Amino acid sequence: MTGKPPQIGGSMVDLGFAVRGAAPVPYAAVPTLGFAIEIESRSGQPIRSVALDVQIQIAARRRAYSEAEQPQLLDVFGAPERWATTLRTLPWLRVSQVVPAFEGATVVDLHVPCTYDFEVTAAKYLAALREGEVPLELLFGGTVFYAAESGLLQTGMINWDSEAEYRMPVAAWRETVDMYFPGSAWLRVQREAFDRLYAYRARHSLTSWEQTIDRLLDDEA
Repeated sequence: MTGKPPQIGGSMVDLGFAVRGAAPVPYAAVPTLGFAIEIESRSGQPIRSVALDVQIQIAARRRAYSEAEQPQLLDVFGAPERWATTLRTLPWLRVSQVVPAFEGATVVDLHVPCTYDFEVTAAKYLAALREGEVPLELLFGGTVFYAAESGLLQTGMINWDSEAEYRMPVAAWRETVDMYFPGSAWLRVQREAFDRLYAYRARHSLTSWEQTIDRLLDDEA
């Protein structure tokens, strides 16, 4: 083995974070948003790498909701007259990424998968929004590898007080999902319910799931 092992100092490295934008990532395996994250080494140490851990949450109280959006949010927050007490911050997801070496500051593309599974509260919330912005809070943690004045490689921890706010355009999320599922939505049901639905479709010689659901809804009307 060559080279010297890193020194474990356990100190808090002074990194600053900001979000410079968000856009769909094309050709990913799943719908993915790319967040442009600016990272600054405020104390001036050359950074060798960062094992970055990011928690993203939705600060739902920080925006208003139109009459068209409110019915779609009943399953998330309940009736609008209760929102003074039920509106809350929603956890979205947690992602990790390795940041390569830099000096001064750098911008990295943080890839955030976007599920269309309406069993996930954050997905239901995002799908309900029609326009405007999504108030996000990004909390940063992880391990930083940096060069000390002596030249030795040292490690430090990012304090979880490190955070950034970003008002993501709703259009960015919709464009990401529509890129992969244009004009579509997904519904997950229990196997028994699916078998009954499939049998109904076959019994009535329906050619698509849209026809099947429309027929059921028409029967209810």
